[in-house]
Amino acid sequence: MTEKCFFAGFGGQGIISLGQIWVYCALKEGKNVTFFPFYGAEKRGGIARAGVIVSDEEIASPLVTTPDSTLVMNTESLPLCESMLKPHGILLINRTLVKELPKRDDIRVVDLEAQALAEKVGNGRFANMVALGALAKLTGALALTDIEAILKNFFPPDKHKFIQANVAAIQVGFAAV
Repeated sequence: MTEKCFFAGFGGQGIISLGQIWVYCALKEGKNVTFFPFYGAEKRGGIARAGVIVSDEEIASPLVTTPDSTLVMNTESLPLCESMLKPHGILLINRTLVKELPKRDDIRVVDLEAQALAEKVGNGRFANMVALGALAKLTGALALTDIEAILKNFFPPDKHKFIQANVAAIQVGFAAV
């Protein structure tokens, strides 16, 4: 199994954190991973993108040029993600913010109200974790069987107070698709 994913949004949406957590989960599940972040110089509001690969085999290159799945967290990211996605790939769209429709008809489009679902969990800032849960289910790349323990190892102790909310957001996303 090899899953090439591309996450895109703007700074402040947790795209880079999502990529880091995605590959950390895969590592803890015994898979090979690569993580290639890209972001603008702005602190918030600039572009934020991450290419990640999860595989049972060795990975030759960390670059994700033709992903199997993409996550679109904002409208500006839709054209790029749609154009680079392989035929029959998964395009997961945060419909809370993205109202445009993709133009391609050879891809699987999945709508997710990521922000709205995160707000139901308690905070819209957990939208990236909602998306993580949804994409894990759609791709099968992550099992997420021991997510709480994985997050305890990932986050520093001063962030442990947010683990339950992160787990809840991931579970909501997993159940939403």
